[in-house]
Amino acid sequence: QVQLVESGGGLVQPGGSLRVSCAASGSFVSIGAMTWFRQAPGKQRELVVSIGSNGRTNYADSVKGRFTISRDNAKNTVYLQMNSLKPEDTAVYYCNADVLSGLRLKQYWGQGTQVTVSS
Repeated sequence: QVQLVESGGGLVQPGGSLRVSCAASGSFVSIGAMTWFRQAPGKQRELVVSIGSNGRTNYADSVKGRFTISRDNAKNTVYLQMNSLKPEDTAVYYCNADVLSGLRLKQYWGQGTQVTVSS
C-alpha cells in the first residue's frame, strides 16, 4: 500500500510565502509524475503544477513565476514553494503521484492540506 502525506499548509498574509510538502511511503518500485492540485470552496479541483521523474515541469498560468515545484527522489518527496501568495490561492492543496508497484502503475492522492491567504 502507498500513502501520500502532505504537510506545511496554514494561514499566510497576502504577499507572503509558504512551502508545502508531500511524502510518499509504502511499498513501490518507483514514482513517476508528481502533481499538485488545489480545490477552492465551490470550485472544481484544478492542476497547479506537475513534475516528471526527469524533472520536467508544467505550471498553470495562474501560478507561473510565483510557485516552484521540486522533488527529492531519494526521499520520495515533492515540494511546492509558494511566493507572492494571493487570496485567490486559498484552497485545499492535494498531492497526486503516479506510482509503479510491481507491474502496475496507479495514481494515489494525499489527504490534502489547507492553504489560506488572508489578512
